[in-house]
Amino acid sequence: MQQEPNLDGEQERVAEGQAGASAQTMSAQDERTWSIIAHLTVLLAFVSLMPFGALVVWLLYKDRSAKVRFHALQALWFQIAWVVILIAYAFISLVLSLLIIGIFMFFLLPLLALVPVIHGCYAAYQVSQGVEYRYPFIAERIEGPRGVV
Repeated sequence: MQQEPNLDGEQERVAEGQAGASAQTMSAQDERTWSIIAHLTVLLAFVSLMPFGALVVWLLYKDRSAKVRFHALQALWFQIAWVVILIAYAFISLVLSLLIIGIFMFFLLPLLALVPVIHGCYAAYQVSQGVEYRYPFIAERIEGPRGVV
């Protein structure tokens, strides 16, 4: 009679290895890359999808890296704030142009819309250079005055 190998012990080790694979950590280069991508999602403003790219990066990587989670969440709130600002500006300029000032306020809207794109690209550049970039006012609301983990 042959003795069967201990399959139960082998299955336990495989299960432990699979559990560890789901809770992977990211390398420093991957963290930097995904942090840069989170900031560059501001370029989706050109196709009217500005905050959704940062939201996707945050949803996919929030559990894998505190650094990527911070940068993606920071980029997401920065972009949401600018969407609100641009909508409010468009509404106010429409009302004012109809009432008092004239049509010239609408010409400033495309110029104002470039501000978050340029700032988001600058943040991505800073992160690519190894600087822990923090958007003014937004980073403190997300994480507080302490630094990135």
